[in-house]
Amino acid sequence: MQSWTYESGSLTQRLRATYGNAVAVKVLFQQWRVPFLTERQSLGLHEQRVCLTREVLLHANGKPLILARTILPSATIKIANRSLSKLGTRPLGEVIFSYPHLERIAMDVSLINPNEWTTRAVDVGHIQQPIWGRRTVYAIKHRQMLVIEFFLPNIL
Repeated sequence: MQSWTYESGSLTQRLRATYGNAVAVKVLFQQWRVPFLTERQSLGLHEQRVCLTREVLLHANGKPLILARTILPSATIKIANRSLSKLGTRPLGEVIFSYPHLERIAMDVSLINPNEWTTRAVDVGHIQQPIWGRRTVYAIKHRQMLVIEFFLPNIL
């Protein structure tokens, strides 16, 4: 688990190296909303600022592998020429790791309980116990985004 948690490159690329082209993204939701308190704190956002929030499941051959949640402030979307708001089922990692000005600002590893995810995420990820993951703040030309990735038991 530790090698996945501290992976410095694209998790999507690493998943594809392991599972091949079977890796796919299922979008659980994508909408403009006020992020959770801990997410706002990670990005230094004011309480009422809405961000594009995207929650996805990365899976391969019917096996759920990673739950991911991305918080994208509008300024980050603008600097990225809006491509981040139109991902569809394309993995975020395919896009952000192609930006020449991408910086990893901070990373935090933690254990999260199922009640801290949306009901849909818990259901599709088959989460029944706390799972390990990471929160990473990235910046593109000094505009930040938060990427939260949690590793489901099938990834081991």
